[in-house]
Amino acid sequence: MAYSMGQGQPIIVLREGTERSKDKEATSNNIAAARAVADSVRSTLGPKGMDKMLVDSMGDVVITNDGVTILKEIDVQHPAAKMIVEVAKTQDTECGDGTTTSVIVAGELLKKSEALIEQNVHPTIIVNGFRMAAAEAVKILDSIALDVTTKDNDMLKKVARTAMTGKSVGGQKDYLANLAVDAVKSVAEKRDGKYFVDVDNIKVEKRIGGAIPDTQMIQGIVVDKERVHPRMPRVVKNAKIAVLSVALEIKKTEVEAKIQISDPMAMQKFLDEEEATLKKKVEKIKSVGANVVFCQKGVDDLVQHYLAKEGIFAARRLKESDIEKISKATGASIVGNLDQLESNDLGSAETVEEKKVGDDNMTFITGCKNPKAVSIVIRGGTEHVIDEVERSLHDALRVVGVTLEDGKAVAGGGSTEIELSLRLKDFAASIGGREQLAIEAFAQAMEIVPWTLAENAGLDAIDVIIRLKSAHEGKGSDTKYYGVDLSSVDPKNMLKENVIEPLRVKTQAVKAATEVASMILRIDDVIAAKRGPPMGPPGGEGCPPGGMPGGMPGMM
Repeated sequence: MAYSMGQGQPIIVLREGTERSKDKEATSNNIAAARAVADSVRSTLGPKGMDKMLVDSMGDVVITNDGVTILKEIDVQHPAAKMIVEVAKTQDTECGDGTTTSVIVAGELLKKSEALIEQNVHPTIIVNGFRMAAAEAVKILDSIALDVTTKDNDMLKKVARTAMTGKSVGGQKDYLANLAVDAVKSVAEKRDGKYFVDVDNIKVEKRIGGAIPDTQMIQGIVVDKERVHPRMPRVVKNAKIAVLSVALEIKKTEVEAKIQISDPMAMQKFLDEEEATLKKKVEKIKSVGANVVFCQKGVDDLVQHYLAKEGIFAARRLKESDIEKISKATGASIVGNLDQLESNDLGSAETVEEKKVGDDNMTFITGCKNPKAVSIVIRGGTEHVIDEVERSLHDALRVVGVTLEDGKAVAGGGSTEIELSLRLKDFAASIGGREQLAIEAFAQAMEIVPWTLAENAGLDAIDVIIRLKSAHEGKGSDTKYYGVDLSSVDPKNMLKENVIEPLRVKTQAVKAATEVASMILRIDDVIAAKRGPPMGPPGGEGCPPGGMPGGMPGMM
Protein backbone atom coordinates (compact mmCIF):
# COMPACT_ATOMS: atom_id res chain seq x y z
CA MET A 1 0.00 0.00 0.00
CA ALA A 2 1.52 3.33 -1.08
CA TYR A 3 0.99 6.91 0.05
CA SER A 4 2.12 9.83 -2.12
CA MET A 5 3.62 13.03 -0.70
CA GLY A 6 2.69 15.73 -3.24
CA GLN A 7 4.91 15.45 -6.36
CA GLY A 8 7.47 13.18 -4.70
CA GLN A 9 8.12 9.46 -4.60
CA PRO A 10 5.28 7.32 -3.15
CA ILE A 11 6.07 6.00 0.34
CA ILE A 12 5.55 2.28 0.80
CA VAL A 13 4.02 1.70 4.25
CA LEU A 14 2.49 -1.76 4.06
CA ARG A 15 3.95 -4.64 2.15
CA GLU A 16 2.41 -5.79 -1.10
CA GLY A 17 -0.63 -8.05 -0.74
CA THR A 18 -1.75 -6.56 2.59
CA GLU A 19 -5.51 -5.98 2.69
CA ARG A 20 -6.90 -2.97 4.49
CA SER A 21 -10.42 -1.74 5.17
CA LYS A 22 -11.21 1.48 7.02
CA ASP A 23 -14.01 3.37 8.77
CA LYS A 24 -17.55 2.34 7.82
CA GLU A 25 -16.33 -0.38 5.46
CA ALA A 26 -14.33 -2.04 8.28
CA THR A 27 -17.24 -1.72 10.73
CA SER A 28 -19.73 -3.05 8.20
CA ASN A 29 -17.55 -6.08 7.34
CA ASN A 30 -17.01 -6.95 11.01
CA ILE A 31 -20.71 -6.64 11.82
CA ALA A 32 -21.64 -8.82 8.82
CA ALA A 33 -19.19 -11.56 9.91
CA ALA A 34 -20.41 -11.48 13.52
CA ARG A 35 -24.05 -11.61 12.47
CA ALA A 36 -23.34 -14.55 10.15
CA VAL A 37 -22.11 -16.54 13.17
CA ALA A 38 -25.15 -15.52 15.24
CA ASP A 39 -27.51 -16.52 12.40
CA SER A 40 -25.83 -19.94 12.12
CA VAL A 41 -26.98 -20.94 15.64
CA ARG A 42 -30.20 -18.92 15.81
CA SER A 43 -32.42 -21.78 14.60
CA THR A 44 -31.26 -24.00 17.50
CA LEU A 45 -32.73 -21.79 20.27
CA GLY A 46 -35.52 -23.12 22.44
CA PRO A 47 -37.47 -26.36 22.86
CA LYS A 48 -38.55 -26.34 19.19
CA GLY A 49 -35.06 -25.46 17.94
CA MET A 50 -33.56 -27.57 15.15
CA ASP A 51 -30.39 -29.67 15.32
CA LYS A 52 -27.21 -29.24 13.27
CA MET A 53 -25.19 -32.08 11.75
CA LEU A 54 -21.50 -31.22 11.77
CA VAL A 55 -19.10 -33.32 9.70
CA ASP A 56 -15.38 -32.68 10.19
CA SER A 57 -12.52 -33.27 7.74
CA MET A 58 -12.06 -36.82 9.08
CA GLY A 59 -15.72 -37.64 8.46
CA ASP A 60 -16.69 -37.71 12.14
CA VAL A 61 -20.29 -36.65 12.71
CA VAL A 62 -21.70 -34.57 15.57
CA ILE A 63 -25.47 -34.02 15.81
CA THR A 64 -26.44 -31.34 18.35
CA ASN A 65 -28.32 -28.11 19.00
CA ASP A 66 -25.89 -27.03 21.72
CA GLY A 67 -24.67 -23.57 20.66
CA VAL A 68 -21.13 -23.77 22.01
CA THR A 69 -20.56 -27.26 20.54
CA ILE A 70 -21.65 -26.04 17.10
CA LEU A 71 -19.41 -22.96 17.24
CA LYS A 72 -16.41 -24.96 18.50
CA GLU A 73 -16.79 -27.45 15.63
CA ILE A 74 -17.16 -24.77 12.91
CA ASP A 75 -13.79 -23.64 11.53
CA VAL A 76 -14.30 -19.87 11.72
CA GLN A 77 -11.75 -17.72 9.84
CA HIS A 78 -12.92 -14.10 10.16
CA PRO A 79 -11.38 -12.39 13.23
CA ALA A 80 -14.65 -10.64 14.23
CA ALA A 81 -16.53 -13.92 13.92
CA LYS A 82 -13.94 -15.57 16.17
CA MET A 83 -14.74 -12.97 18.84
CA ILE A 84 -18.40 -14.06 18.77
CA VAL A 85 -17.33 -17.71 19.17
CA GLU A 86 -15.31 -16.65 22.25
CA VAL A 87 -18.52 -15.22 23.77
CA ALA A 88 -20.15 -18.65 23.54
CA LYS A 89 -17.09 -20.34 25.09
CA THR A 90 -17.02 -17.84 27.98
CA GLN A 91 -20.74 -18.27 28.59
CA ASP A 92 -20.28 -22.06 28.66
CA THR A 93 -17.35 -21.81 31.09
CA GLU A 94 -19.16 -19.38 33.39
CA CYS A 95 -22.70 -20.80 33.37
CA GLY A 96 -22.88 -23.96 31.24
CA ASP A 97 -26.02 -22.71 29.49
CA GLY A 98 -27.27 -19.68 27.56
CA THR A 99 -24.55 -19.91 24.89
CA THR A 100 -26.97 -19.50 21.97
CA THR A 101 -28.76 -16.64 23.76
CA SER A 102 -25.52 -14.68 24.33
CA VAL A 103 -24.48 -15.10 20.69
CA ILE A 104 -27.80 -14.04 19.14
CA VAL A 105 -28.06 -11.06 21.52
CA ALA A 106 -24.55 -9.97 20.46
CA GLY A 107 -25.55 -10.35 16.80
CA GLU A 108 -28.73 -8.32 17.31
CA LEU A 109 -26.87 -5.54 19.17
CA LEU A 110 -24.55 -5.22 16.18
CA LYS A 111 -27.50 -5.22 13.75
CA LYS A 112 -29.14 -2.34 15.65
CA SER A 113 -25.77 -0.53 15.83
CA GLU A 114 -25.41 -0.69 12.06
CA ALA A 115 -28.67 1.23 11.66
CA LEU A 116 -27.42 3.91 14.09
CA ILE A 117 -24.06 4.19 12.30
CA GLU A 118 -25.96 4.75 9.03
CA GLN A 119 -27.64 7.70 10.79
CA ASN A 120 -24.13 9.07 11.60
CA VAL A 121 -24.20 8.21 15.29
CA HIS A 122 -20.56 7.73 16.31
CA PRO A 123 -19.58 4.20 17.46
CA THR A 124 -18.14 5.62 20.71
CA ILE A 125 -21.56 7.07 21.63
CA ILE A 126 -23.22 3.72 20.80
CA VAL A 127 -20.68 1.89 23.00
CA ASN A 128 -21.29 4.30 25.91
CA GLY A 129 -25.05 3.83 25.56
CA PHE A 130 -24.70 0.03 25.46
CA ARG A 131 -22.60 0.03 28.63
CA MET A 132 -25.15 2.17 30.46
CA ALA A 133 -27.95 -0.10 29.26
CA ALA A 134 -26.07 -3.27 30.31
CA ALA A 135 -25.43 -1.89 33.82
CA GLU A 136 -29.12 -0.99 34.16
CA ALA A 137 -30.14 -4.40 32.77
CA VAL A 138 -28.13 -6.20 35.47
CA LYS A 139 -29.88 -4.12 38.16
CA ILE A 140 -33.30 -4.93 36.65
CA LEU A 141 -32.43 -8.66 36.52
CA ASP A 142 -31.46 -8.59 40.22
CA SER A 143 -34.76 -6.90 41.10
CA ILE A 144 -36.94 -9.51 39.31
CA ALA A 145 -34.95 -12.60 40.42
CA LEU A 146 -36.44 -15.29 42.68
CA ASP A 147 -34.65 -16.66 45.75
CA VAL A 148 -33.66 -20.35 45.64
CA THR A 149 -32.31 -22.34 48.61
CA THR A 150 -30.61 -25.73 48.78
CA LYS A 151 -33.77 -27.19 50.32
CA ASP A 152 -35.82 -26.08 47.31
CA ASN A 153 -35.34 -29.33 45.39
CA ASP A 154 -38.38 -28.74 43.21
CA MET A 155 -37.07 -25.38 41.95
CA LEU A 156 -33.60 -26.83 41.27
CA LYS A 157 -35.13 -29.67 39.24
CA LYS A 158 -37.14 -27.15 37.19
CA VAL A 159 -33.90 -25.26 36.45
CA ALA A 160 -32.23 -28.51 35.32
CA ARG A 161 -35.23 -29.50 33.16
CA THR A 162 -35.30 -26.07 31.48
CA ALA A 163 -31.59 -26.38 30.57
CA MET A 164 -32.24 -29.78 28.93
CA THR A 165 -35.40 -28.69 27.07
CA GLY A 166 -34.93 -29.06 23.34
CA LYS A 167 -32.00 -31.46 23.73
CA SER A 168 -32.27 -34.98 22.31
CA VAL A 169 -32.55 -36.87 25.60
CA GLY A 170 -35.37 -39.18 24.58
CA GLY A 171 -38.02 -37.79 26.93
CA GLN A 172 -35.91 -38.58 30.01
CA LYS A 173 -35.62 -34.96 31.19
CA ASP A 174 -37.22 -35.59 34.59
CA TYR A 175 -35.01 -38.58 35.36
CA LEU A 176 -31.79 -36.81 34.31
CA ALA A 177 -32.81 -33.62 36.16
CA ASN A 178 -33.18 -35.63 39.39
CA LEU A 179 -29.72 -37.15 38.83
CA ALA A 180 -28.22 -33.70 38.19
CA VAL A 181 -29.70 -32.17 41.38
CA ASP A 182 -28.62 -35.14 43.54
CA ALA A 183 -25.09 -35.08 42.10
CA VAL A 184 -24.63 -31.31 42.55
CA LYS A 185 -25.96 -31.34 46.12
CA SER A 186 -23.53 -34.18 46.94
CA VAL A 187 -20.46 -32.19 45.88
CA ALA A 188 -21.61 -28.71 47.03
CA GLU A 189 -19.39 -27.25 49.75
CA LYS A 190 -20.47 -24.55 52.19
CA ARG A 191 -17.89 -21.90 53.06
CA ASP A 192 -18.63 -18.72 55.05
CA GLY A 193 -22.36 -19.25 54.61
CA LYS A 194 -22.09 -19.54 50.80
CA TYR A 195 -22.22 -22.62 48.59
CA PHE A 196 -19.49 -23.49 46.11
CA VAL A 197 -19.95 -26.16 43.45
CA ASP A 198 -17.06 -27.61 41.43
CA VAL A 199 -18.72 -29.68 38.70
CA ASP A 200 -15.33 -31.30 37.97
CA ASN A 201 -15.95 -33.34 41.12
CA ILE A 202 -18.77 -35.10 39.26
CA LYS A 203 -17.10 -37.76 37.12
CA VAL A 204 -19.05 -38.63 33.98
CA GLU A 205 -18.37 -41.96 32.26
CA LYS A 206 -20.00 -42.95 28.95
CA ARG A 207 -20.70 -46.53 27.84
CA ILE A 208 -22.63 -47.65 24.76
CA GLY A 209 -25.37 -50.13 25.59
CA GLY A 210 -28.72 -50.16 27.32
CA ALA A 211 -30.93 -47.08 27.10
CA ILE A 212 -30.92 -43.56 28.57
CA PRO A 213 -32.97 -44.65 31.67
CA ASP A 214 -30.09 -47.03 32.54
CA THR A 215 -27.95 -43.94 33.29
CA GLN A 216 -27.19 -43.97 37.02
CA MET A 217 -25.47 -41.92 39.70
CA ILE A 218 -22.95 -43.63 41.98
CA GLN A 219 -22.39 -42.27 45.52
CA GLY A 220 -18.71 -42.77 44.95
CA ILE A 221 -16.35 -43.07 42.00
CA VAL A 222 -16.30 -45.22 38.86
CA VAL A 223 -12.83 -45.78 37.42
CA ASP A 224 -12.20 -46.99 33.89
CA LYS A 225 -9.66 -49.57 35.13
CA GLU A 226 -9.72 -53.25 36.09
CA ARG A 227 -7.79 -55.19 38.75
CA VAL A 228 -4.21 -55.85 37.73
CA HIS A 229 -4.20 -59.59 38.54
CA PRO A 230 -6.93 -62.18 37.81
CA ARG A 231 -6.43 -63.87 41.22
CA MET A 232 -7.28 -60.69 43.10
CA PRO A 233 -10.79 -60.58 44.62
CA ARG A 234 -13.43 -59.17 42.27
CA VAL A 235 -15.44 -57.70 45.17
CA VAL A 236 -14.07 -56.21 48.41
CA LYS A 237 -16.55 -55.41 51.17
CA ASN A 238 -15.78 -52.82 53.89
CA ALA A 239 -12.92 -51.52 51.76
CA LYS A 240 -9.91 -49.75 53.31
CA ILE A 241 -8.40 -47.84 50.42
CA ALA A 242 -4.78 -46.74 49.95
CA VAL A 243 -4.29 -44.09 47.27
CA LEU A 244 -0.69 -43.92 46.03
CA SER A 245 0.99 -41.49 43.63
CA VAL A 246 4.22 -43.52 43.76
CA ALA A 247 5.06 -46.60 41.66
CA LEU A 248 5.07 -50.04 43.30
CA GLU A 249 8.23 -50.95 41.43
CA ILE A 250 11.98 -50.83 42.02
CA LYS A 251 12.90 -47.19 41.66
CA LYS A 252 15.44 -46.40 38.97
CA THR A 253 18.49 -44.38 39.99
CA GLU A 254 18.59 -40.66 39.18
CA VAL A 255 22.03 -41.06 37.56
CA GLU A 256 23.04 -43.69 35.06
CA ALA A 257 24.57 -46.63 36.91
CA LYS A 258 25.83 -50.15 36.09
CA ILE A 259 26.34 -53.15 38.37
CA GLN A 260 28.91 -55.72 37.31
CA ILE A 261 28.44 -59.19 38.75
CA SER A 262 31.12 -61.85 38.32
CA ASP A 263 29.83 -64.49 40.77
CA PRO A 264 26.56 -66.41 40.04
CA MET A 265 25.80 -66.41 43.79
CA ALA A 266 26.02 -62.63 43.83
CA MET A 267 23.52 -62.58 40.97
CA GLN A 268 21.13 -64.71 43.04
CA LYS A 269 21.62 -62.41 46.05
CA PHE A 270 20.86 -59.44 43.86
CA LEU A 271 17.60 -61.05 42.64
CA ASP A 272 16.67 -62.11 46.19
CA GLU A 273 17.23 -58.56 47.43
CA GLU A 274 15.05 -57.18 44.64
CA GLU A 275 12.27 -59.65 45.53
CA ALA A 276 12.60 -58.84 49.24
CA THR A 277 12.34 -55.10 48.50
CA LEU A 278 9.14 -55.61 46.50
CA LYS A 279 7.72 -57.95 49.15
CA LYS A 280 8.35 -55.27 51.81
CA LYS A 281 6.16 -52.86 49.83
CA VAL A 282 3.26 -55.33 49.97
CA GLU A 283 3.88 -56.03 53.68
CA LYS A 284 3.78 -52.29 54.37
CA ILE A 285 0.42 -51.98 52.59
CA LYS A 286 -0.95 -55.00 54.50
CA SER A 287 0.40 -53.78 57.87
CA VAL A 288 -1.66 -50.54 57.75
CA GLY A 289 -4.83 -52.56 57.06
CA ALA A 290 -5.41 -51.66 53.39
CA ASN A 291 -7.33 -54.19 51.28
CA VAL A 292 -7.64 -51.98 48.16
CA VAL A 293 -4.82 -50.07 46.41
CA PHE A 294 -5.19 -47.45 43.68
CA CYS A 295 -1.85 -46.52 42.17
CA GLN A 296 -1.23 -43.60 39.83
CA LYS A 297 1.87 -45.28 38.39
CA GLY A 298 3.03 -48.80 37.56
CA VAL A 299 2.78 -51.96 39.69
CA ASP A 300 5.54 -54.58 39.29
CA ASP A 301 4.48 -58.12 38.27
CA LEU A 302 5.91 -59.53 41.49
CA VAL A 303 4.04 -56.96 43.58
CA GLN A 304 0.86 -57.94 41.74
CA HIS A 305 1.50 -61.58 42.69
CA TYR A 306 2.03 -60.80 46.39
CA LEU A 307 -0.98 -58.46 46.52
CA ALA A 308 -3.17 -61.18 44.97
CA LYS A 309 -1.80 -63.68 47.52
CA GLU A 310 -2.83 -61.34 50.35
CA GLY A 311 -6.30 -60.85 48.83
CA ILE A 312 -5.71 -57.15 48.13
CA PHE A 313 -7.52 -55.52 45.18
CA ALA A 314 -5.25 -53.22 43.10
CA ALA A 315 -5.59 -51.01 40.02
CA ARG A 316 -2.74 -49.14 38.36
CA ARG A 317 -1.93 -46.23 36.04
CA LEU A 318 -4.94 -44.14 37.07
CA LYS A 319 -5.24 -40.57 35.84
CA GLU A 320 -4.26 -37.87 38.31
CA SER A 321 -7.80 -36.47 38.17
CA ASP A 322 -9.23 -39.91 39.07
CA ILE A 323 -6.80 -40.24 41.99
CA GLU A 324 -7.94 -36.86 43.33
CA LYS A 325 -11.63 -37.77 42.96
CA ILE A 326 -11.11 -41.11 44.78
CA SER A 327 -9.41 -39.17 47.57
CA LYS A 328 -12.38 -36.75 47.84
CA ALA A 329 -14.98 -39.52 47.68
CA THR A 330 -13.38 -41.93 50.19
CA GLY A 331 -11.50 -39.52 52.46
CA ALA A 332 -8.15 -41.15 51.62
CA SER A 333 -4.91 -39.14 51.63
CA ILE A 334 -2.80 -39.29 48.48
CA VAL A 335 0.53 -40.77 49.61
CA GLY A 336 3.72 -40.02 47.66
CA ASN A 337 6.09 -42.11 49.80
CA LEU A 338 5.11 -45.67 50.71
CA ASP A 339 7.24 -45.65 53.88
CA GLN A 340 5.06 -42.85 55.24
CA LEU A 341 1.75 -44.69 54.64
CA GLU A 342 -0.26 -44.95 57.87
CA SER A 343 -3.67 -46.36 58.74
CA ASN A 344 -5.20 -42.87 59.08
CA ASP A 345 -4.26 -42.19 55.41
CA LEU A 346 -6.71 -44.87 54.26
CA GLY A 347 -10.10 -44.06 52.81
CA SER A 348 -13.20 -46.16 53.28
CA ALA A 349 -16.09 -47.43 51.17
CA GLU A 350 -18.71 -50.12 51.62
CA THR A 351 -17.78 -51.92 48.41
CA VAL A 352 -15.08 -51.88 45.76
CA GLU A 353 -16.14 -54.06 42.86
CA GLU A 354 -15.07 -54.80 39.30
CA LYS A 355 -18.06 -54.90 36.95
CA LYS A 356 -18.43 -55.36 33.23
CA VAL A 357 -20.13 -52.37 31.62
CA GLY A 358 -20.61 -52.69 27.88
CA ASP A 359 -17.42 -54.27 26.54
CA ASP A 360 -15.10 -53.06 29.32
CA ASN A 361 -14.45 -53.87 32.95
CA MET A 362 -14.72 -50.90 35.32
CA THR A 363 -14.07 -50.50 39.04
CA PHE A 364 -16.98 -49.20 41.15
CA ILE A 365 -16.20 -47.62 44.52
CA THR A 366 -19.61 -47.37 46.20
CA GLY A 367 -21.15 -46.68 49.60
CA CYS A 368 -18.84 -43.78 50.49
CA LYS A 369 -19.86 -41.77 53.56
CA ASN A 370 -20.58 -38.15 52.62
CA PRO A 371 -18.55 -38.26 49.37
CA LYS A 372 -17.28 -34.95 47.98
CA ALA A 373 -16.95 -36.52 44.53
CA VAL A 374 -19.54 -38.68 42.76
CA SER A 375 -19.93 -40.40 39.39
CA ILE A 376 -22.59 -40.62 36.70
CA VAL A 377 -22.48 -43.52 34.21
CA ILE A 378 -24.32 -42.57 31.00
CA ARG A 379 -25.85 -45.35 28.90
CA GLY A 380 -27.47 -45.11 25.49
CA GLY A 381 -28.08 -46.97 22.26
CA THR A 382 -25.51 -45.21 20.06
CA GLU A 383 -22.44 -43.04 20.45
CA HIS A 384 -24.28 -39.98 19.12
CA VAL A 385 -27.08 -40.43 21.68
CA ILE A 386 -24.59 -40.78 24.55
CA ASP A 387 -22.65 -37.68 23.44
CA GLU A 388 -25.85 -35.59 23.32
CA VAL A 389 -26.95 -36.89 26.74
CA GLU A 390 -23.52 -35.94 28.11
CA ARG A 391 -23.86 -32.39 26.70
CA SER A 392 -27.39 -32.10 28.14
CA LEU A 393 -26.28 -33.39 31.52
CA HIS A 394 -23.29 -31.01 31.52
CA ASP A 395 -25.68 -28.07 31.00
CA ALA A 396 -28.00 -29.34 33.76
CA LEU A 397 -25.17 -29.86 36.26
CA ARG A 398 -23.72 -26.41 35.60
CA VAL A 399 -27.03 -24.52 35.86
CA VAL A 400 -27.98 -26.29 39.09
CA GLY A 401 -24.48 -25.48 40.40
CA VAL A 402 -24.67 -21.75 39.60
CA THR A 403 -28.25 -21.55 40.97
CA LEU A 404 -27.02 -23.04 44.26
CA GLU A 405 -24.03 -20.69 44.36
CA ASP A 406 -26.02 -17.51 43.63
CA GLY A 407 -29.31 -18.55 45.24
CA LYS A 408 -31.16 -16.69 42.45
CA ALA A 409 -33.23 -17.69 39.42
CA VAL A 410 -35.43 -15.93 36.85
CA ALA A 411 -38.35 -16.95 34.64
CA GLY A 412 -37.39 -18.19 31.16
CA GLY A 413 -39.26 -18.43 27.87
CA GLY A 414 -38.34 -14.91 26.78
CA SER A 415 -40.20 -13.31 29.73
CA THR A 416 -37.05 -11.80 31.24
CA GLU A 417 -35.92 -10.29 27.93
CA ILE A 418 -39.31 -8.65 27.27
CA GLU A 419 -39.32 -7.19 30.79
CA LEU A 420 -35.78 -5.86 30.19
CA SER A 421 -36.82 -4.37 26.85
CA LEU A 422 -39.78 -2.47 28.34
CA ARG A 423 -37.90 -1.21 31.41
CA LEU A 424 -34.84 -0.15 29.38
CA LYS A 425 -37.06 1.91 27.05
CA ASP A 426 -38.32 3.78 30.13
CA PHE A 427 -34.71 4.15 31.31
CA ALA A 428 -33.66 5.53 27.88
CA ALA A 429 -36.24 8.31 28.21
CA SER A 430 -34.54 9.48 31.41
CA ILE A 431 -31.13 9.76 29.71
CA GLY A 432 -30.31 12.83 27.65
CA GLY A 433 -28.09 13.05 24.59
CA ARG A 434 -27.44 10.63 21.77
CA GLU A 435 -26.76 7.76 24.19
CA GLN A 436 -30.54 7.54 24.48
CA LEU A 437 -30.65 6.19 20.90
CA ALA A 438 -28.15 3.44 21.79
CA ILE A 439 -30.10 2.46 24.94
CA GLU A 440 -33.32 2.24 22.89
CA ALA A 441 -31.47 0.08 20.34
CA PHE A 442 -30.23 -2.15 23.22
CA ALA A 443 -33.84 -2.46 24.49
CA GLN A 444 -35.06 -3.48 21.03
CA ALA A 445 -32.21 -6.01 20.70
CA MET A 446 -33.46 -7.82 23.85
CA GLU A 447 -36.63 -8.75 21.95
CA ILE A 448 -34.60 -11.09 19.71
CA VAL A 449 -34.85 -13.95 22.27
CA PRO A 450 -38.69 -14.23 22.44
CA TRP A 451 -38.83 -13.41 18.70
CA THR A 452 -36.51 -16.33 17.86
CA LEU A 453 -38.33 -18.70 20.25
CA ALA A 454 -41.61 -17.92 18.48
CA GLU A 455 -40.03 -18.15 15.02
CA ASN A 456 -38.47 -21.56 15.76
CA ALA A 457 -41.84 -22.84 17.01
CA GLY A 458 -43.51 -21.83 13.73
CA LEU A 459 -45.54 -19.01 15.32
CA ASP A 460 -46.09 -15.47 14.03
CA ALA A 461 -43.29 -13.65 15.85
CA ILE A 462 -44.87 -10.17 15.48
CA ASP A 463 -48.15 -11.33 17.08
CA VAL A 464 -46.27 -13.06 19.90
CA ILE A 465 -44.17 -9.97 20.73
CA ILE A 466 -47.20 -7.63 20.67
CA ARG A 467 -49.16 -9.87 23.05
CA LEU A 468 -46.15 -10.37 25.31
CA LYS A 469 -45.65 -6.61 25.65
CA SER A 470 -49.33 -6.14 26.33
CA ALA A 471 -49.23 -8.82 29.07
CA HIS A 472 -46.13 -7.28 30.71
CA GLU A 473 -47.67 -3.81 30.71
CA GLY A 474 -50.78 -5.13 32.47
CA LYS A 475 -51.45 -4.85 36.19
CA GLY A 476 -50.45 -7.54 38.63
CA SER A 477 -47.34 -8.80 40.41
CA ASP A 478 -46.86 -11.77 38.09
CA THR A 479 -47.03 -9.94 34.74
CA LYS A 480 -43.20 -9.90 34.53
CA TYR A 481 -43.19 -13.72 34.36
CA TYR A 482 -45.18 -13.99 31.11
CA GLY A 483 -43.24 -15.61 28.26
CA VAL A 484 -43.69 -17.37 24.91
CA ASP A 485 -46.09 -20.31 24.90
CA LEU A 486 -44.80 -22.49 22.06
CA SER A 487 -48.22 -23.93 21.24
CA SER A 488 -50.10 -20.62 20.78
CA VAL A 489 -49.46 -16.91 20.33
CA ASP A 490 -50.97 -16.16 23.75
CA PRO A 491 -48.35 -15.66 26.50
CA LYS A 492 -48.27 -17.82 29.65
CA ASN A 493 -46.82 -17.46 33.14
CA MET A 494 -43.42 -19.17 32.88
CA LEU A 495 -43.25 -19.90 36.62
CA LYS A 496 -46.43 -21.95 36.35
CA GLU A 497 -45.06 -23.58 33.19
CA ASN A 498 -41.90 -24.54 35.17
CA VAL A 499 -39.55 -22.68 32.79
CA ILE A 500 -36.88 -21.29 35.13
CA GLU A 501 -33.25 -20.32 34.50
CA PRO A 502 -30.37 -19.23 36.76
CA LEU A 503 -29.93 -15.47 37.16
CA ARG A 504 -26.24 -15.77 36.21
CA VAL A 505 -27.12 -17.16 32.75
CA LYS A 506 -28.97 -13.93 31.94
CA THR A 507 -26.53 -11.47 33.52
CA GLN A 508 -23.52 -13.15 31.89
CA ALA A 509 -25.25 -13.21 28.48
CA VAL A 510 -26.04 -9.48 28.71
CA LYS A 511 -22.52 -8.54 29.89
CA ALA A 512 -20.66 -10.76 27.40
CA ALA A 513 -22.82 -9.73 24.42
CA THR A 514 -22.37 -6.04 25.31
CA GLU A 515 -18.60 -6.38 25.68
CA VAL A 516 -18.06 -8.15 22.35
CA ALA A 517 -20.43 -5.80 20.48
CA SER A 518 -18.61 -2.80 21.97
CA MET A 519 -15.22 -4.20 21.00
CA ILE A 520 -16.29 -4.88 17.40
CA LEU A 521 -17.88 -1.40 17.07
CA ARG A 522 -14.69 0.31 18.24
CA ILE A 523 -12.65 -1.21 15.37
CA ASP A 524 -12.36 1.27 12.51
CA ASP A 525 -9.35 -0.14 10.67
CA VAL A 526 -8.57 -3.74 9.71
CA ILE A 527 -5.08 -4.49 8.36
CA ALA A 528 -4.77 -8.10 7.23
CA ALA A 529 -1.39 -9.48 6.19
CA LYS A 530 -1.07 -11.46 2.99
CA ARG A 531 -1.43 -15.15 3.77
CA GLY A 532 1.62 -17.14 2.82
CA PRO A 533 3.99 -19.88 3.97
CA PRO A 534 5.36 -19.46 7.52
CA MET A 535 8.52 -17.34 7.58
CA GLY A 536 11.80 -18.07 9.30
CA PRO A 537 13.13 -16.34 12.43
CA PRO A 538 13.88 -12.58 12.32
CA GLY A 539 17.04 -11.81 10.42
CA GLY A 540 17.38 -15.41 9.29
CA GLU A 541 16.39 -17.31 6.19
CA GLY A 542 12.94 -16.58 4.83
CA CYS A 543 12.64 -13.05 6.29
CA PRO A 544 11.50 -10.95 3.32
CA PRO A 545 12.95 -7.50 2.77
CA GLY A 546 10.69 -4.89 4.35
CA GLY A 547 8.53 -7.59 5.94
CA MET A 548 8.23 -9.15 9.36
CA PRO A 549 8.44 -12.92 9.83
CA GLY A 550 5.26 -14.91 10.39
CA GLY A 551 3.29 -13.07 7.70
CA MET A 552 2.80 -9.85 9.72
CA PRO A 553 2.46 -6.58 7.81
CA GLY A 554 5.87 -4.98 7.46
CA MET A 555 6.37 -1.31 8.25
CA MET A 556 9.07 0.69 6.49
